[in-house]
Amino acid sequence: MLQTIPELFVRVVGTDPVVQGLVGGIVIAAMNLLGASLVLVWRDPSERALDGALGFAAGVMLAAAFTSLIIPGIEQYSGGDPLPTLAGVVLGALFLDQADRFVPHAHYLLTGSRRTDAADPTDRLPAVDERLGAVVLFVLAITLHNMSEGLAVGVGFGSGNVEEAIPLMIAIGIQNVPEGLAVSVAAINAGLDRRAYAVFAGIRSGAVEIPLAVIGAVAVSVVAPLLPYAMGFAAGAMLFVISDEIVPETHTRGHERVATLGTMAGVVVMLYLDIALG
Repeated sequence: MLQTIPELFVRVVGTDPVVQGLVGGIVIAAMNLLGASLVLVWRDPSERALDGALGFAAGVMLAAAFTSLIIPGIEQYSGGDPLPTLAGVVLGALFLDQADRFVPHAHYLLTGSRRTDAADPTDRLPAVDERLGAVVLFVLAITLHNMSEGLAVGVGFGSGNVEEAIPLMIAIGIQNVPEGLAVSVAAINAGLDRRAYAVFAGIRSGAVEIPLAVIGAVAVSVVAPLLPYAMGFAAGAMLFVISDEIVPETHTRGHERVATLGTMAGVVVMLYLDIALG
């Protein structure tokens, strides 16, 4: 049954990779909106539950980075030469690393601790209320990280391989749910209105992921030699977010075991989806 999903997707959306990338961006943005809106019904999620959910998201992204981006980039789009894709991985990680020097580290805004080389939120938005300023900076940080997700989906569909792109879209959509919930919870803890921010978080996500999905699809469709580099770049950015943001965040409140089990579950689910859909 799962194997018919790519065929159904092509039948409904068509074969244009740019249009497919647009639809993929809309899907992952909608999943983020869903996660952000969960606070309307799940009003007080525990830290343990959030850590487990974010761990699951990390596992899904971890598996997807390899099965849907790195391995296809090497085996299918660069003739078995690993260098273009691995160069992209390095560039993607470096881009996110340098961006953290200018955009406040999301981990700080959730936990109060800060890397010495990250941007200092106290140096920014001095005229804004402290609680609101923290949320605005957190949204900026998460938006930066969502760029890699939108780009990854666009690159996946731009490659023309729907069987690889759909599991990637599903994986990023799944991990967007707990991420959207975490953003909304952070906003509520800062005193913002529950309903208003849930909607705002979804719009913020869509504003970044949808156009970047289209840009990724257009770029690799027009300039085919860029494909392995672009796939590596998206994978490197995703892996950086997992290691630098999600894992540290889930291991700071005493729920490491739950977060780790969530990560393992995410890996298993993504690997199953990859095989079943492929």
